[in-house]
Amino acid sequence: MGPAGAGSKWPFPSAPLRDGEWQLSRLHKHPRGLSLLVSSKERELLSRLAPPSLLLPPHRHLEVLLPMGVCPLARMPLLRDNFSGPLDPGAQPEVLTCTSWGAPIIWDGTFDPDVAQQEAVQRNLTVGLTVFAVGRYLEKYLERFLETAEQHFMVGQRVVYYVFTERPAAVPRVPLGPGRRLRVERVARERRWQDLSMAPALGGRLGREARFVLCIDVDQHFSGAFGPEALAESVAQLHAWHYRWPRRLLPFERDARSAAALGPGEGDFYYHAAVFGGSVAALRRLTAHCARGLRRDRARGLEARWHDESHLNKFFWLHKPAKLLSPEFCWSPEIGRRAEIRRPRLLRAPKEYALLRS
Repeated sequence: MGPAGAGSKWPFPSAPLRDGEWQLSRLHKHPRGLSLLVSSKERELLSRLAPPSLLLPPHRHLEVLLPMGVCPLARMPLLRDNFSGPLDPGAQPEVLTCTSWGAPIIWDGTFDPDVAQQEAVQRNLTVGLTVFAVGRYLEKYLERFLETAEQHFMVGQRVVYYVFTERPAAVPRVPLGPGRRLRVERVARERRWQDLSMAPALGGRLGREARFVLCIDVDQHFSGAFGPEALAESVAQLHAWHYRWPRRLLPFERDARSAAALGPGEGDFYYHAAVFGGSVAALRRLTAHCARGLRRDRARGLEARWHDESHLNKFFWLHKPAKLLSPEFCWSPEIGRRAEIRRPRLLRAPKEYALLRS
């Protein structure tokens, strides 16, 4: 089989318009977009009847006009995935498929999933997947996360799921396929989930069992094949909400007092902390860096704008990732359709902070 992507089906059907269709029609016709017109009552109606992308600010609909840049022709023949071999950047000519330091950006169609699968089997790998499920996040998301992982994550590979939680007895027992195991690691309940760390586990059983590890937030579910093409010595995830923005507008930490601060002209891309990974050794370095930065900021009475994600972005600025995953690997349905997002692999759940963190 050739590269993935042909015949893929978009998983976000538009909501049908029933009652109040005339109101939606009136709002659609306004040239400046919906967000400038809706009253609270109309917004409530829209949230029930319309696709979430209709409620985005007008500038969000213009992002598709921003060029992403292209990989230099001289570099294209050199692009390789460590599992599927040479990549085919021409399969996605409208997007950036490499970085300035020569790392590939993995998009649907640019790699051969069958070759990646065979290579991973030949290497006899065990892949770890870590997920934190604390407080109400456990009941709300974990079961679906694990069930969909069994359908899509590293299918055909040996996988160990590491669930970090303060309530091991509440972890759902999801049926697992051959060669796949579930480990539950107890963690102390912290005041905030951002203060949790998996650093001790990386030095323990997790560090001994897995060759590569992916760390993924629990408030999402798998929707498409998430295979060995996502593995490398260090892996960063392009943020779905910011991958088209120019660097000067990216939400890096700019307070120079913070350990996570990036100065003008610094930063390559904005990375999403919902997905990152690499070898166990690389993740030890990353988690140690973030822990030091968080402790330093706390000692100074500071907190970076986006917490641990700000420190992760600082780390990847200093230590360039070996591979970047396109936004397909962690997509937000609220953004709506994008031509370059052919086959989303992981879908973010809507944010419910008031309910889950109270």
